[in-house]
Amino acid sequence: MAAVAVHRRHGASRIAFDPYRLARPFLHALDPEDAHALALRALEANVVPPQRRRDDPVLTTTLFGRTMTNPIGLAAGFDKNARVYDRIAAQGFGFVEVGGVTPRPQRGNPRPRVFRLPDDRAVINRMGFPNEGAVAVEARLRRAGRASIPLGVNLASNVDSRDPAADFVQLATRFAPYGDYLTLDVSCPNTENGQVFLDPARLADLLARLDAVPWAERRPALAAKLAPDIDDDVLERLVATLLAARIDAIVVANTTRRRPPGLRSPHAFEPGGLSGPPLFPMALGMLRRTAAMTRGAGVPLIGVGGVASGADAYAMLRAGASAVQLYTGLVYGGMGLVSTIKADLTGLLRRDGFGSPAEATAAGEP
Repeated sequence: MAAVAVHRRHGASRIAFDPYRLARPFLHALDPEDAHALALRALEANVVPPQRRRDDPVLTTTLFGRTMTNPIGLAAGFDKNARVYDRIAAQGFGFVEVGGVTPRPQRGNPRPRVFRLPDDRAVINRMGFPNEGAVAVEARLRRAGRASIPLGVNLASNVDSRDPAADFVQLATRFAPYGDYLTLDVSCPNTENGQVFLDPARLADLLARLDAVPWAERRPALAAKLAPDIDDDVLERLVATLLAARIDAIVVANTTRRRPPGLRSPHAFEPGGLSGPPLFPMALGMLRRTAAMTRGAGVPLIGVGGVASGADAYAMLRAGASAVQLYTGLVYGGMGLVSTIKADLTGLLRRDGFGSPAEATAAGEP
């Protein structure tokens, strides 16, 4: 029964074969980065079985003007170089974010730099934005064309850049024709330039530079990704800065340098950003605070950080998120986790009388 999962829909049960349950012991015997590279190659070769494509209508929502069949997105970091984003819809996601991409190719920090925490179903990474650079990623986006689901491009500054704001302007200009939205990743804990814009004055300067760009075709929707490690005073100042600049969305939250009590895995105190279920309470709390600060502003929030179940996704919707993202959960649950989350989220929405994720978000927490 190790490779068999039970899925329930409208009270009926069906047995589904889950190949990831067979593959996981082999993948987890590999270095995490090697396992991830193998997963990307499998997706590129189109040998990963697709998930059930038809979503329950109750999951339908909109983001950045595009209709999505569900509010579950693939977070940045999985497809850093835009190699498989066009295959992600077949895995059941409602939207996808590629990157982070920097202007120039970047090797990132020395390996090992990714650590599984199996007893906590978590991951610590200190990758430092390794990627092939903007030219290579743009070429891939141009060849593959528009995704069948909304696409975000996560932007980051090179670690050795003397003018990180100029990096973001350059990237935003380059990727404006390709993404439904662009995420300004101003909160990475693993590079020297990763958090410079958590200074509200520097963030305001960056946003002013972006506002002055003479967009060739259209101004892209811009989102900003914030860190869970900042205190409420700084969060309030950053949110006020974003609202004043008419930001289009806020992503809450990045990985954390903190180590909550109760971690059990051997690598729990490796330096780097912690993701997975131990991050979820922090991300949810920050989402609640951000929602309170943005109430009435009409700025959608994207909740991310430790989402591993339909109940987690529902909690983020009720706390103020318009959509949610996940990544670390796939390390332990495989792509089949997406279908499980959607089935459970459908049941929770219908149980509470909501006709859409947007209705749950608008209703707030019980």
